[in-house]
Amino acid sequence: MSGAVPAQADFLRIEDVVKDFGSTIAVNHVNLSIAKGEIFALLGSSGCGKSTLLRMLAGFEAPTSGRIVLNGQDLAGLPPYERPINMMFQSYALFPHLTVWDNIAFGLRRDGMARDAIAERVGQMLKLVQLDKYAKRKPHQLSGGQQQRVALARSLAKRPQLLLLDEPLGALDKKLREETQIELVNIIEEVGVTCVMVTHDQEEAMTMASRIAVMTEGRIAQVGTPGEVYETPHTRFVADFIGNVNLMPGTLVDDQPESVVIQCANCSHYVGHGITGTEGMAVTVALRPEKIKVTREEPVGPNDPHNKVRGTVKEMAYFGSFTVYRLELADGSMLKASQMNAERHAEDPLTWGDEAWASWSPSSQVVLTQ
Repeated sequence: MSGAVPAQADFLRIEDVVKDFGSTIAVNHVNLSIAKGEIFALLGSSGCGKSTLLRMLAGFEAPTSGRIVLNGQDLAGLPPYERPINMMFQSYALFPHLTVWDNIAFGLRRDGMARDAIAERVGQMLKLVQLDKYAKRKPHQLSGGQQQRVALARSLAKRPQLLLLDEPLGALDKKLREETQIELVNIIEEVGVTCVMVTHDQEEAMTMASRIAVMTEGRIAQVGTPGEVYETPHTRFVADFIGNVNLMPGTLVDDQPESVVIQCANCSHYVGHGITGTEGMAVTVALRPEKIKVTREEPVGPNDPHNKVRGTVKEMAYFGSFTVYRLELADGSMLKASQMNAERHAEDPLTWGDEAWASWSPSSQVVLTQ
């Protein structure tokens, strides 16, 4: 089951695409539909097939089988330079001996565009990425973020139908990467180009993309909006890969149309929605740390005796706006909880070695059956 597909979702169609390298299947029967103007992220760890899929879109690799169709045109057999596609590489691949202006103009000159038209287009791109006053500088005279914007301007100058981004912010440090994410999205959306990006950084994908495809072992594990993939993962892999999560194996002990009870090693879960399952089946409860409340006193509520567990504070880390706790439970397993620091100085704060209770609402859990 995938996330909601926007209108005009067949602008880019990846149809049952396979790519094998001898005995290794890098991309395994992938199907995707991407809308015009969408920023779509292929997210996964190294070796999952996302970069191979991007290279097939660009024309650097040919599919073993399947089709790639862009705006109604089958791209089979088209070399990279004949595709209405531009790719921005992680290294930016700027020409060190050329100025910013000439780097942006390079592809336009290769295409034989008239000099006046080139000047107008380069001027538009410089204004778009706010680098007008840096036009005469060489790449080594720019910061990492400025170089990234030059590479983006060069990629957009030829007005491609599809823009491919390969780990677009991977060369930037963490602070600059966070600052650049929104800026990059704003530029892409202003131009209105359809964009497919590859990243292993889940935060980058969640911030920049309208939809995400999580990949593993050459296959698509789930497609959806950032909220759908985070809040309602379909598998243990997706739940564990996106953000932090507590995964608790358990058994379905009470199955009602609008609620279920699941018994785990240290606690029982009352879940306020039904699932497709039968009593006695093995399931996994996924519970995000930020959904858990940590208190010194045992909570009393309508879900008793469910949705709470006692533990010992073994680790804690203060991050200013929130504190992360790791509670050791009765069987030695760890439960991670993240709690907002709403007050400047909390009364009787928890510390290492304290006994504490973790609790959560019946709408906090996701029950995974695979």
